[in-house]
Amino acid sequence: MRLEGDVIVDVEPDIGYVHRTMEKLAEGRAFIKNIPLFERATIIDANNISLGYVRALEKLLDVEPPPRARYLRTILSEMNRIQSHLYGIGIAGIMLNHSTIFMWAFGDREIWMQLAEELTGARLTHSYSIPGGVRRDLPDGFEERFEKAARYMLRRLEDYGKIFLYNPMIRSRYEGVGILKKHEAERLGVVGPNLRASGVRYDARLLGDYGAYAELDFEVPVQEEGDCFARMVQRVEEIKVSIEIIRQALKKIPDGPILTEKYLRMLPPKVRERVTKTGRVKFPAIFANLRPSAGEAVARVEMARGEVFFHLVSDGGPKPYRVRVVTPSFRNLVLLRLLPRGHRFMDLLAIYGSLDYFPPEADR
Repeated sequence: MRLEGDVIVDVEPDIGYVHRTMEKLAEGRAFIKNIPLFERATIIDANNISLGYVRALEKLLDVEPPPRARYLRTILSEMNRIQSHLYGIGIAGIMLNHSTIFMWAFGDREIWMQLAEELTGARLTHSYSIPGGVRRDLPDGFEERFEKAARYMLRRLEDYGKIFLYNPMIRSRYEGVGILKKHEAERLGVVGPNLRASGVRYDARLLGDYGAYAELDFEVPVQEEGDCFARMVQRVEEIKVSIEIIRQALKKIPDGPILTEKYLRMLPPKVRERVTKTGRVKFPAIFANLRPSAGEAVARVEMARGEVFFHLVSDGGPKPYRVRVVTPSFRNLVLLRLLPRGHRFMDLLAIYGSLDYFPPEADR
């Protein structure tokens, strides 16, 4: 960072300290084994990032998940979105020395992590979405426990506003700081809440290429100001929308299998019977030996921080020939150079926190 006094003149992000060569590692693994690999890029948003890979793989395999599986994927994706936004709010708060919102947000995040664990069997890296479906069905009583969590979360968001977001001291740190204008956001290819907080109503969920979003009624919120305050408000509003999406999905979820009929028929009779009876799918040999036809496919999924893009290339073998992933934090990285210029040194903390930048996701 270059300063004149305490005014920021230039910022040069120095990334790569958590680079783990995920794209190259993916070329040496069986297709199915890359699902838990890519989850490690964003463990707090594991289903959304792995779902992008799974959707690209499904296109190469020419399979589609059954309706019930699409709804289950949507439910988990939105729970991941909620817990990721709570993580971001807590980190942004502690950057401004507001320890209360940090503890509140991280404590409330536990509720959604517990629900995700009940659904998937894993607290963070779920490996829930698999080609042609999901691994587990809804547990008994899940809808009632979700409703209890939803009512609590909506009340807590009001408390967040009183103690943090609409606190005059916090507003003075956020309002008018780090403004990203609409045309700049579009020109730079910014994604996610940072884009929508600048007035651009773009969301990969609206493309209808994955999940059950095309069958649900929801409105993507946007803000117009494009400053730090707008970006923080945007995430709070998105939590409310995610709760409504899950509520609708639980009411509309159809009956039926959680794995496509094509793969169910390939299972041994006893295994198929167990899957049908228990609603749980392990990783049998049919997944270990996946060999998509030679070709390539792309997929886009709306993660909590924005759109993730997967480009998957197969040469007909048991491993990918090439996997390319572009994450939202990487696409939003340019803002760490652009937005702080002209602001005072301490404004960098407000700007950085409002962007919800996640280094492991960018470095992958």
